[in-house]
Amino acid sequence: MAAYLDRSIVRLCLKTWGQAWLLLIVVSWLPAHAAGEEVGSITTALGIETHEEVATEDSATSATEVAESSTPLPDPPVISGQSTNNAQIETTPSLQTDNDIRQRIKGIFSEIDGLQAVDVSVAQGVVTLTGETPNEKKAQQAINLTNRLTDVVTVDDRIDRTLDVQDNVTTVYQTLKAQVKNLVKALPLLLVGLIIFILVTWLGSWLSNRKKMWQRLTPNPFVAELLAQTVKVIFIVCGLILALSLIGAETILGTLLGGAGVIGIAVGFAVKDTIENYIASLMLSIRQPFRARDHIVINEQEGIVVRLTSRATILMTLDGNQLRIPNAEVFKGTILNYTKNPERRFTFELGVDANNDPLAAIKVGVDAINDLAFVLDNPKAMAVITNVGDSNIVLEFQIWVNQAETDFAKARSIAIRETKHALENAGFSLPEPIYRLRFNKKLEKAFENFQGSGNNGNTATSKTTTSKAVSPTIVATIDHDQDNAVSIDDKDKQQAKARAKQILQGHDAKEVLDARPNDKLMEKVEQEIAESSDETDLLDSASPQE
Repeated sequence: MAAYLDRSIVRLCLKTWGQAWLLLIVVSWLPAHAAGEEVGSITTALGIETHEEVATEDSATSATEVAESSTPLPDPPVISGQSTNNAQIETTPSLQTDNDIRQRIKGIFSEIDGLQAVDVSVAQGVVTLTGETPNEKKAQQAINLTNRLTDVVTVDDRIDRTLDVQDNVTTVYQTLKAQVKNLVKALPLLLVGLIIFILVTWLGSWLSNRKKMWQRLTPNPFVAELLAQTVKVIFIVCGLILALSLIGAETILGTLLGGAGVIGIAVGFAVKDTIENYIASLMLSIRQPFRARDHIVINEQEGIVVRLTSRATILMTLDGNQLRIPNAEVFKGTILNYTKNPERRFTFELGVDANNDPLAAIKVGVDAINDLAFVLDNPKAMAVITNVGDSNIVLEFQIWVNQAETDFAKARSIAIRETKHALENAGFSLPEPIYRLRFNKKLEKAFENFQGSGNNGNTATSKTTTSKAVSPTIVATIDHDQDNAVSIDDKDKQQAKARAKQILQGHDAKEVLDARPNDKLMEKVEQEIAESSDETDLLDSASPQE
C-alpha cells in the first residue's frame, strides 16, 4: 500500500510539472506568434503596394517604422565571386544615385596605383567591377573600397587578375623605394636613439663592474655577482625602451618582449640542467656547507675541496686527481665532512682462541694501543666482544685519533700491528679456522689395519693383538704430529719476528711507523687554490657556514 502511494505521488508530481512547463511555452509563444502575424500582414501589404507602384511617402515611412520595430531579417547570403554590403537598401533607387556611385568609385580608383584599369558599372545600387588588376591584393582592395560607400547594395567581382610580372615587380620596387626614402629621413632620429641606448647600456655596465660596491652590499660573492648582472640587464632593457619610444616604435618593443618570452620558455626547457646547476650554486654559496681544504665525501666521491664555482664543485681526490661534481648533484647529495670534526674513530677486529679469556685479551690489546702516540686519551680507546665464532672469539677495538695531525689509514695500520703483536707476546693465539672430521667405524677400522700392517714387520700376527696395538699407536702418532706442527709454527713465528725486527731497525723504517699525514697532497691542493681561474670561487671564509 505504501509503495502504491509513493508511485501515485511521483506520478502526480510529474504530471503537474509537465502541465506547468506546457503552460509556460504557450504563454511565451502567443505574443511572438501575434507579432509575427502582424509583421507578415504588413510585409504582404508592402509587397502589393511596391508591385503596383502606388506607394506614397507616408506609407513608406510607416513601413520603415514597422520594419525597424520588428525583428531584423537575417543577412542575405554571399554569392561566390561577389561581395555584399550589409547596409540598409533604399526602397526608391534612382539613376542619379547610380551615376554618383559610379563616378565616386572611378575617382577613387584613379588615385590608387593598380586600380586605374578597373571598370565600374552600377545598376540599382549593384556595383559590377570588371577590368584588370595585377594581383589578388589589389582586387580585394577595390572590393573593400566599393563596399564602404553607403548606397552600394552589393559588389559583383568580375576583375581579372593578370599576375603580370612587370606590374607586380614594379609595385614591390616602388614600395621598397618608398621605405628606403623613409629610412633615410629617419636616420638622424635613429642615430639619436642609438646614442641613448649606448649611453644607458654603458652606465649599466659601469655600475655592474663596481665589484667592491656590490661586495659591500652583500658578503656573498655569488649574490654580489648576480645583483651586478641583474642591474646590467635592467639598464639594457631601459635603454632599448627609451630608444624605441624616441623613434615611435613601441609596437616593436611589444613584439620583441613577446618573442623573448617564447624564446625564454624554449631555452629554459633546453638548458634545464644548466639553470638547475646555477640555482644550486646560489644555494650552496649562501649555505656554505664546506670550506676550501675540507676533506669531504659527496655521494661516495671522496676528496679535498679546492673551490666552488657557478657550475661545479672541484675536489682533489686522495689519488691526486682533479674531480668536478655538478652543483646540482652536490646540493641534492649526501655530504660527509671529515674536517668539520677532527676527532675520528676507526675500528678493526681480531680473533683470539676460544680457550682464552677474551677480557684479558681486551686489556692486553687496549694497553698496547694506549702506548701509541697518536691515540687520543679522550675519548678513550676501548674494545668489545662482537662474536663467538667456530674456533675463535672476535674482538672489536675502537680507537680515536685527531685526523688533522694523523694520517687515518696509517694510524689504523699501525694500531692493528701493535695489537696483534701484544696479544701474541702475551701468549694469546690468533687461530686460523679449525675443521673437525668424523669417519664411520668401517673407515676407522681400515685405517687401524693399515697402520697395524705398517708397524708390524711380520704378517703372521693375530688379529686380536693387532687390533689392540693399533689404536694407541694412531693416537700417539696424531698427538706427536700435532706437537711437531706447534713447534714448527712457533719456530716460524720467532723467525718472522726476528726478520721484522731487523728490517724495522733500518733508517727508512721510520716512515713506515710515522702516522703523521703526508703533506704532498695538501701542497697540490694549495697549488690548485692559488692558480688563477676564470671562474669566481664562491667559497668565502667570512660568510657564515651551515
